[in-house]
Amino acid sequence: MSTTNQFSRPLHEPDVEPSGGTRLNNAEPRRPYTGWNPRSVCMIVGAWLILHIGCMFTPGLLDDVDSVYIEIAREMLKRHDYVTPYIDGIRFFDKPPLMYWLAAGSMHLFGVHDWAGRLPLALLTLALLLAIYALGLRLFAAVSPAAHPDRGALYSALALATCIGPYLYTRFYIPDIVVALWMTLAVHTFLIALERIVERRSALLPCIAFAAVTALNLLTKGFIGVVFPFAFVLIYLALNRQLKLLFQFHLVKSLLVFVAIAAPWHILATLRNPPIALPAGLGLPAHGGWAWFYLYNEHIARFLSRRIPHDYGQVPIPLFWLLAAIWIFPWTAFIPGAINRHIHNIRARADISARQHEAALALLLWAGLVLGFFTLSARQEYYSLPALPALALMAGGLLACADRDRLDSAARSARAWHRWLLVPVGSLCAAIAFFFAITAPHTNPRTDIAALLAQGGAYNLSLGHVFDLTGRAMGLFRGPLIIVGFSMIVIGPATYLLRRSGRTYAANLCLVAASAGLLLCMHEGLVRFYPTLGSLSLANAILAEQKKNPQPSDLILIDGELTSGSTLLFYTQQPVHLVNGRINGPWYGSFWPDAPPVIETDATLNQHWASPQRIFLLTYHPDIRTPDLLRFGQVHVLASSGGKSILTNQ
Repeated sequence: MSTTNQFSRPLHEPDVEPSGGTRLNNAEPRRPYTGWNPRSVCMIVGAWLILHIGCMFTPGLLDDVDSVYIEIAREMLKRHDYVTPYIDGIRFFDKPPLMYWLAAGSMHLFGVHDWAGRLPLALLTLALLLAIYALGLRLFAAVSPAAHPDRGALYSALALATCIGPYLYTRFYIPDIVVALWMTLAVHTFLIALERIVERRSALLPCIAFAAVTALNLLTKGFIGVVFPFAFVLIYLALNRQLKLLFQFHLVKSLLVFVAIAAPWHILATLRNPPIALPAGLGLPAHGGWAWFYLYNEHIARFLSRRIPHDYGQVPIPLFWLLAAIWIFPWTAFIPGAINRHIHNIRARADISARQHEAALALLLWAGLVLGFFTLSARQEYYSLPALPALALMAGGLLACADRDRLDSAARSARAWHRWLLVPVGSLCAAIAFFFAITAPHTNPRTDIAALLAQGGAYNLSLGHVFDLTGRAMGLFRGPLIIVGFSMIVIGPATYLLRRSGRTYAANLCLVAASAGLLLCMHEGLVRFYPTLGSLSLANAILAEQKKNPQPSDLILIDGELTSGSTLLFYTQQPVHLVNGRINGPWYGSFWPDAPPVIETDATLNQHWASPQRIFLLTYHPDIRTPDLLRFGQVHVLASSGGKSILTNQ
């Protein structure tokens, strides 16, 4: 059969061989789907156990979104209200509820512990790795070595498990990795449904599965969870000239499943939080409720950079793309060759198998859709995470091709980019790590790290505190720095020598092991940096004082906005008051008539301080607060850590 005739039919339409078997409509026969390789699955699960379960118990929760999400889940358990999120007794409308529900369910089973709140994110990360493996089996069985048809799937899952971005952004409880999971499942179920439709088989189950994971995505991240999967489907079909097949995707039944999962919470949230009169002069409408804030302000207005209040920094486009490359490091080295190969496959469609064309189009579209969307809209540095599974699959597919044939263009590309990117970057980073490990002054491990930092005060990036590090502070990180140095030597020169000698499988596994070592050092660095990022020790100091001298009327205050010390809420399990803290998270909910009076001013703080009530004040500025408060009563420093202090009037 000629190539022209083959491509006059839809991409997935099979040809019938004389023997009665089926093969893809292009040059290469379709391999049957391979079963999951137990050895590969054990490697993936082992990496996950070490990196995620092993690191789940330290450090404590971080002030800001990490403790905010898990505290909301704790308050859901306490209130038995799983519709309206509350924090500190105030309505919190910023995010959809699935992440709260998961943390609340885990804490209901295992108790109110920080690790129990984190457990669902760790389990969903494992689900993501296995979903990548499953999709990799579909896309790369034909290009992997014949003796190891799951090699591309294995590399893809291990690449995502050991790259920087997914690991860093599962150190705190945010939904973006979960969005990556739902997107991976949506892409896979769509491809299965499309294949079944063109082969005239029932596609009902994959269509329903697509609807279900898209609904879960909506409940995880909001509208963006629907935009990406639907846009992927429409553009993929359009590029393949298969839009006419859209109506065969069981749209009515799929829509019913989607609505059954996604609609109840949205309806209940609207009914239970109707519009109220809002204060004038703040840019707010005269009346607004949950629907205005969540549906318009958190989605449409944020996309247009008109959110009220405008509390999110905007990452510049070049930095956003640079960070996306860093998040997939060290597997970044294999992305350019993979992109070039996929572009070539799309252009040379007549000479490749349908599965190769499917992989090329799906992965390029997936990554381009996510990165392109956030290039044009409001963006944070971690918004690229839903694109990383596609990039990991690209890298895994290229490395599988390189394993199959050392003379293949994929192998040449992997060697070249390894030589010119990973070798110099690895060598440079190793030299820097060893330099600081050797030259940093010896520091008492008990030293408060805040005394060694250059506190910047304004942090537009989620990891902005890294820029506070000084040469003096490096003495606290000497051990991790040494391991980072050796890890980067393996990532760069050592694995290149293995790859150049043709031992590609050993090179890739060494790259996995060295990357895991690098990530464990990052975790240890986070543990040592924790006093500036969280307030667990301060919460424990308050609890110890309350246990020693119980006073039921104690009042805990935070000097500033809630995220300045939001871990106090979770660890003390007591309400806190905010001094000049009607900012960001609880700002909108504080306008509700039933909101507790937790917003304080300097004047009311002074009144509390002069009262017989015992006060605990978390502040970043004890040198400023102490002279002012001495006019109204005694001032004692109960505890200090990470640049924060707890002041008390008794």
